Amino acid sequence: MVDHSFADLELAALYDTLNPWGPGDDFYLGLVMSADSVLDVGCGTGRLLRQARDTGHGGRLAGLDPAAAMLVQGRRAEPSVEWILGDLRTRLWDGPGFDLVVMTGHAFQVLLGDEEVRTALAAVRRALTPTGRFVFETRNPGARAWERWTPDRVYDVTDADGRAVRVWHEVEGAPAGERVTFTETYDGSPWPEPRVCRATLRFLGPESLAGFLADAGLRITEQYGDWSRGPLTSTSPEIITVAQPA
Repeated sequence: MVDHSFADLELAALYDTLNPWGPGDDFYLGLVMSADSVLDVGCGTGRLLRQARDTGHGGRLAGLDPAAAMLVQGRRAEPSVEWILGDLRTRLWDGPGFDLVVMTGHAFQVLLGDEEVRTALAAVRRALTPTGRFVFETRNPGARAWERWTPDRVYDVTDADGRAVRVWHEVEGAPAGERVTFTETYDGSPWPEPRVCRATLRFLGPESLAGFLADAGLRITEQYGDWSRGPLTSTSPEIITVAQPA
């Protein structure tokens, strides 16, 4: 569900298995293939950039992630991509801008505070060329996805060594305003006892998102409610946003 808990090599190696390629990846891949230079913020294992290179992208591809273990997965598979350890709070872009900046996998939702959001969006604005695009998605709070994060929904997967792993999620109490805290539990032979990772996500609505983007000097040019580019409604599962420098 989120990649910031995948801080060790065992969990990082499971990430792509737990999050198989889907319609969202196809959506972003099309955008990446149409841009000469791309920055993937919160790139995780770099699967999107690796696939773009395999598909024939010959331009600049850069992946930024705070988890070194995740970047190890990408660097092993595709050394021609720039793999950068850090996040938008610590990394400043002084060189040529990117034609496209993306945040996939609901990575935007790990930005919990207003200042954290503002700092990240300001960094994105600096990283873009004057005509560049910033594309990201966040879960629509109106769809209340957290209500389906329950222990009875267990995911059974197999790691690269053939070991079985069970994964489940559990929300801790009621949402605190826009924030939902939950645990991800991993149980299997790779660990002597279950691994429990705790995380909090922020569910911003369309109006709040628009306000933060405008404050950062970014204007919304397109917005969708699903990966088929359907209209954004009050209960759409996603808020998929395309923004450009104002």
